[in-house]
Amino acid sequence: MLKLNEIRQDRAMEWFEEAKGDQPYFTLVFVSYGKCVYWVNQAKMILEKGDGLLIPFGTPYYAKSIPSVFHEKFVLTFFPAVGSARLELLGEKSPVRIKIAALDGMIDRLRTIVEENEDKTWLAEVRAEAILAEILVLWSRERRQGPVSPAVDYNAQRMKDYIQEYYREKITKEILGAHIGRSPNYAASLFRRATGQTISEFVHVTRMKKAVYLLKDSLLTVGEISEMLGYRDVSYFNRLFKKTTGKNPSDYMRER
Repeated sequence: MLKLNEIRQDRAMEWFEEAKGDQPYFTLVFVSYGKCVYWVNQAKMILEKGDGLLIPFGTPYYAKSIPSVFHEKFVLTFFPAVGSARLELLGEKSPVRIKIAALDGMIDRLRTIVEENEDKTWLAEVRAEAILAEILVLWSRERRQGPVSPAVDYNAQRMKDYIQEYYREKITKEILGAHIGRSPNYAASLFRRATGQTISEFVHVTRMKKAVYLLKDSLLTVGEISEMLGYRDVSYFNRLFKKTTGKNPSDYMRER
């Protein structure tokens, strides 16, 4: 459906880039920290954390850092392929900008494919193209549904904060619904609308982030870490870890 040309993660205070309009690929930008500025078709756009920008192929632009302001962003360039016309975003002739509600989930996915690409992981390109398609689908849905309301964002953040504090315990939509004073189904729907992830997906990702830290910076065994994070079945923990990070727990233990 999509053919990835390049993916990179920029972390800089002094950066600039220019395209004259002869590039045959789309450019997709996600800002995860700080600010930077793009001039597309001579229109100035200041992008900050949570902003996404899709620049159609053949569109001239100039971009640079804001003086003394550090920023982090992910940039993907790609070619459309058969079937991509179903994504309305790719039919736009002008740049498309959106505030990304499901930023955390998207950034986690982007970091994964950057790391796999740098490590030359087997089939990394195939996985990257699948994640790129998923991101564009989620972005298209957000654009059609409109921006998340402040109330939805507030309650989603309350649930995320709860998960961050109690991630080692069993967490369900019933528990989170009670936490924000709403029904379980409403809490689950609200959470997915705001984050792009189900409650269980977010819980697992939160646990896997902690697992990576423990695997690299503690003396605990894989079994002990699995038990600490609420997984009594080590084989299930290993499968989930590989699915989430693209690596085995032992790969991180080698960095101790």
